[in-house]
Amino acid sequence: MRLRHIEVFNAVMLTGSVSAAARLINVTQPAVSRTLQHAELQLGFALFRRARGRLTPTAEAQALYPRIERLFAQLDEVQRLATQLRHGGEVAGELRIVAVMALTHEVLPRALVAFRRRHPAVGLRVEALHTPQIVSALLLREADIGFAFSALPQAGLVHDAVAESRMVCVAPRGLLPPALVRAGTLSLADLAGVPAIALDGRDPLGLGVAQACREAGVGLQAVVTVQTYHAALAMAHHGLGAALVDGCTALSADPARVDCLPLAPPLPVPVRALRAADAAESVPVRTLVACVGQVLTAAQADLG
Repeated sequence: MRLRHIEVFNAVMLTGSVSAAARLINVTQPAVSRTLQHAELQLGFALFRRARGRLTPTAEAQALYPRIERLFAQLDEVQRLATQLRHGGEVAGELRIVAVMALTHEVLPRALVAFRRRHPAVGLRVEALHTPQIVSALLLREADIGFAFSALPQAGLVHDAVAESRMVCVAPRGLLPPALVRAGTLSLADLAGVPAIALDGRDPLGLGVAQACREAGVGLQAVVTVQTYHAALAMAHHGLGAALVDGCTALSADPARVDCLPLAPPLPVPVRALRAADAAESVPVRTLVACVGQVLTAAQADLG
């Protein structure tokens, strides 16, 4: 496919019709139709089925489209760089960051505010992923730096300890005895018989909580099981039960709706920075890791 074919194909996929595609890329409808026909002739298969003025993509078109999207994302990067060069700006590139979702709500935004003060010309791309996806993105060099909880050692990756958070009980106001709330911390035994929001047993923190409960001889009364920490927090906000979440997620808790009490003894949650072993550690990467560490240290102090 030629670049013009790809441009027209993308426009039709986005709009669903020849007329709308023509308006999007500022050409005539006959030009769009001719380009599509030429592309299909070169490819040897149909890209769209025509019916009642609408174009429905074929299976072949749907298979091509994700790669076309990635191509246009790369073209956008080229355009941004060209704009920087035209205006004499610093050519600092882009820092691609992947992190578990719990870190993208409060910790990473706070860290990026500090980072931007030191590297204002560096573009930032942030994606929230599960830990296995973070590992994959780094190994495939689709990201420069990743942040995860207690990531297991992985061949080809460097794991650096950034800071340590801890597990926190987030309970709907009024669910726990007032004396316990005033104490400022609670144990797993204090949650026996309390409706609880459980984390998926395959989750790293869910596994840690389950192990700690077994060691303490405590069985939590799970009323809902969730896969993400912010889903657990949302359930607690709506009064469904007490959620055990990491301290990073607890930063998003609404004190008017829930009580936040760190577990005692502490159940640590290590936060690690991950990067490809064969990738040079740039100054922006080192700065970002330091900023994330500072935010986590401050958050840990706030949790007591």
